[in-house]
Amino acid sequence: MPAVKPFLPKRLPRADLDWRALVPAIGRATRELARYDGILHGLPDPGLLLSPLTTQEAVLSSKIEGTQATLSDVLRFEAGEPASSGERGEDIREILNYRRALRAAERELKNNSLSLKLLGRLHAVLLDSVRGRDKTPGRIRRTRVWIGAPGAPIEAARFIPPLPARLPALLANLEAYWRGEELDPLVQLALIHAQFEIIHPFRDGNGRIGRMLVPLFLYDKKLLSRPMFYLSQYFEDHRAEYIVRLCALNGAQAWNAWTAFFLRAIAVQAEANGDKVRRILALYERLKAQAIALTRSQYAVPLLDRLFSQPIFASNDLFRDPRMPTKPVVTQLLRRLTDAGVLKQLREARGRRPQVLALAELVNLCEGKKAV
Repeated sequence: MPAVKPFLPKRLPRADLDWRALVPAIGRATRELARYDGILHGLPDPGLLLSPLTTQEAVLSSKIEGTQATLSDVLRFEAGEPASSGERGEDIREILNYRRALRAAERELKNNSLSLKLLGRLHAVLLDSVRGRDKTPGRIRRTRVWIGAPGAPIEAARFIPPLPARLPALLANLEAYWRGEELDPLVQLALIHAQFEIIHPFRDGNGRIGRMLVPLFLYDKKLLSRPMFYLSQYFEDHRAEYIVRLCALNGAQAWNAWTAFFLRAIAVQAEANGDKVRRILALYERLKAQAIALTRSQYAVPLLDRLFSQPIFASNDLFRDPRMPTKPVVTQLLRRLTDAGVLKQLREARGRRPQVLALAELVNLCEGKKAV
């Protein structure tokens, strides 16, 4: 079998797109994205209510790269529960880094535009103290990399990204393209995501940074009011097609097929995201009324807000929260919510170990199945 040669992509923009054929897909994706953003605008506090979805996006984007940890695994870990194994603990720490990078990017983009420099900082956060920490986090690679079966030599690679010497020019072109204007910004994003993955600028973590680019670009171009768009579910559900289409980008026909696939992903996931956000808001409003009725406390709503930001938690986390009342009051509030079935006990208090509780409805809604 002949050795695979390093791939050298054409510069952006691409002159060989069949825009006429893409018009229906562009229209659908644009409409669904606008509907989703309308739902975001209607949320009283998107950062709070969508906190579990942001974590779930980190879970799914990491899962595409091979991690096995679930949302409930991550939330239990944050509540002080040990990981089931060393490998699962590594998975969880990678996911937490991904979420930390997403949140850092949102803060940065409030005052600055999307840039390669920002992506480098996010990459450093992504690989901080986890697998890949020895692969020059935050720096453009200076060595060859290849994509293939785990541990396979370069001779067995199914794809070899461009050589390091080509990266400065390719990355400069990519950044100039995303800073500029295109006939349609969603098609522009499809090309940016694919070109980034082809260039593979880092030694590790390229897939996750490339998927992180999606909500950041949408926010930077003012197509979304918050950089909260969760596309990894579609890519995970269609993982084989996602990988095959990215690895086959070697001609006009393949780029048109990729762009159509990406636009379909935007449309389908925008609709799914919108449905999930509406259900989260409905759950919040129902539980707010229930918590007020059950506790008759001025702390009912602040407590519920705290539970939505961290739906699996150790009780002593609340005791240390300066926004919460005294320990006896918090204990009484938690007992009432647990007795009413709003909260589910995952671990009893024993010795110095506090009890662990879950807002199970929210966790299960975000995971899309009964997880706790």
